[in-house]
Amino acid sequence: MAKQKREVDVREEMFDRVKALHWCFILIGMCVLARLIWVSFFSAEVAHNAARLEERIFIADSVYARRGSILARDGEPLATSILRYRVDFDMASEGFDSLEIFRKQADTLSKRLSQFFGGTSASYRDLMLKRHQEHYRLVYRKDSNVLRSEGWFDRIWDAIRNDQFKTVKIYDTLRDHSPVEILPRAVDYNEWQELKKYPILNWNLGMTYRLVTLDQRVYPYGDLGRRTLGLVGDKGNYGIEAIYRETLEGRNGCMLRQRIAPGFSSVVHSSDNVDAEDGLDIVTTLDVDIQHAADAALRRQLQTQNAIWGTSVVMEVATGDILAMVNLGETKERSGVYIEKENYALSRRMEPGSTFKLAALLALVEDCKMPITQRYDTHEGRQVVVGGPKGPKIRDSHNIGKDIDLKEATAQSSNVYFAEAIYQHYKDNPQRYVDFLSHLWIDRPVGLENLGEATPLYQQDVKKWSAHSLPNMGYGYAIELPPIHTLTLYNAVANGGCMVAPRLIKEIRRGDNVVDRFPPRVLVESICSDETMKVVRECLEETARTGTAKQYFRDTTSFRVAGKTGTAKFAQSGIKYSDGFYLGTMVVYFPADNPKYTVMTSIFTRSGRGGTIYGAGLAGPVERDIVNYIYYRDEDWHQTLTPSDEKHYPPIVKGGNIASVRRVSDKFSPRVSFTDREGWGRAQTDTLRNVNITTIEDDGLMPNVVGMGLNDAIYMLESRGLRVHFAGKGMIRQQSIPAGRKIQVGQTVSLTLR
Repeated sequence: MAKQKREVDVREEMFDRVKALHWCFILIGMCVLARLIWVSFFSAEVAHNAARLEERIFIADSVYARRGSILARDGEPLATSILRYRVDFDMASEGFDSLEIFRKQADTLSKRLSQFFGGTSASYRDLMLKRHQEHYRLVYRKDSNVLRSEGWFDRIWDAIRNDQFKTVKIYDTLRDHSPVEILPRAVDYNEWQELKKYPILNWNLGMTYRLVTLDQRVYPYGDLGRRTLGLVGDKGNYGIEAIYRETLEGRNGCMLRQRIAPGFSSVVHSSDNVDAEDGLDIVTTLDVDIQHAADAALRRQLQTQNAIWGTSVVMEVATGDILAMVNLGETKERSGVYIEKENYALSRRMEPGSTFKLAALLALVEDCKMPITQRYDTHEGRQVVVGGPKGPKIRDSHNIGKDIDLKEATAQSSNVYFAEAIYQHYKDNPQRYVDFLSHLWIDRPVGLENLGEATPLYQQDVKKWSAHSLPNMGYGYAIELPPIHTLTLYNAVANGGCMVAPRLIKEIRRGDNVVDRFPPRVLVESICSDETMKVVRECLEETARTGTAKQYFRDTTSFRVAGKTGTAKFAQSGIKYSDGFYLGTMVVYFPADNPKYTVMTSIFTRSGRGGTIYGAGLAGPVERDIVNYIYYRDEDWHQTLTPSDEKHYPPIVKGGNIASVRRVSDKFSPRVSFTDREGWGRAQTDTLRNVNITTIEDDGLMPNVVGMGLNDAIYMLESRGLRVHFAGKGMIRQQSIPAGRKIQVGQTVSLTLR
């Protein structure tokens, strides 16, 4: 019985245990179920962990829009963007923990970088080791003693091997993951394809670097027109780049990427992906060839005159398109070196001087109906008081004569004439003169304010005028204008009286599709009547033919030029007229009978820096070079040569080596006569184009080298022991030592070429 009872007790005991276990499982299941319910419906932990996991797996990568280009009128890029890549190294990456591997890879990479970029391999290696030590360190856990990472593994290994591990201190790793630049510059796509094959850059060490895509701005023509094109960034915000910043930048996009392995990811198609929208292209009115020619001509003249700054602008008459805008200023660091540092054509508001006489001329003829035959006494260049006893003392820069008419006064740029004429016609009603200037748009900007155009400045309240105001405003003083305003006024005369606003931006495009177009804008439909325009043009043409600009345009037989020169003393805050600062300007339009282009040049200098302070001498050479370049470039103005049996012979043959002169003359002249077959000689051409070569004897006297070429003249003179200085281009026209005078070894002779 006892045995049977025990068996029953064991069975019941096992059943109780199973039942208890059963309830335990039920309880656990209920807890799990409760936990699931809590986590699913009440707790934010899952969402948080899921978000963290998603952040580790999925990356929201920015897709940068390509910045739009700034184009010339023919579509050539003046400023464009190209993709480049910058390599940011992570020197605290776990891939660099092994010093042995890192050093081997750094040695090889340094040699390859030295071959690719230049420089020494040691410099690249030292830079990588230095940056690694700065960004990856081991420190004691219990104190602040710093142990550099170099050699730490060897120390621990030695301690273990010598059974001294218990004495080794525990280290903590300090990692600075800030990016480090090792490569000297950003690289383009083709360069990166080669570089990524190099050690460390080929991903063998894991996430050791990050590739950053850069949208780099490139200017194919260097500094040509850079002040007009502009800049954005830390160095300044100005020009077209700044004004149309949002248009050029476009809109960045976003792309979701999924991590696959360290350093690798793939694009995930998602509704959150946003495509980047590239910036629009800005089409300017600039002509690259004319801009380059104007830049070269202005730069050359600034260096010749040692001037402070200068600007040249070329405008298309009918549309107001600015084909070239050059602004060059002297650098503070190096004298004689000029760069695009300020937009002088728009921002420099100064007294224009005699170029403003065009406004006075228009007022006298159009508003006052003064005839072109009206004469005034200019006092033969002597100083005279104009406008009563308290009026300003005015004189002309040269003796023009006594009584002259309006045409001669314009051509010779008489200050006295225009001051007297304006005073006599407007002294009773000066407000009438102010109103006419307003009609000529003198009191307002011409539409380039966003590029920095200054507003004209003069006292428009005639009640506040002094006795000097009216006479001075007759010849370009007591009023301040930016150069672009002067150009716009002359362009209106060239355009038959219609004043159009200067236009620099022509279109905004996306590819070949025009998004926005900016048509020419008319400021004044007609600045004067046709009768007035005829008189004004006649006066301006006379300036180029016989007046102050004749030196540069009187020999232009292919086309006629009209224009005006101007010289103004400069005085503003802190600078007096007596300090000797001058602004020299010339404005011309051509061809005079059917104008197509208007060209203006202004140069700012100080007396004593160069050879001249007058507008003709300062700006004339630049205007001549630009006009000639444009004319000879435009094939529409050139007559087609028709074949003819008539023979043509050169009117002039240069002297020099007799044998060479004979060979040339035999081919291009009807007859050649000479006394010697060798040596040096002068060549003279008679009315029948026959050439007579006269031998120059080596008798210790100064030879006559006028009419020779420079190379032959220098060789001949230096062979006689003379030192030669020369100036100009072309054929020798003058020599400082007269022919036939006895010469000595070491004596200096100056030659002038034209």
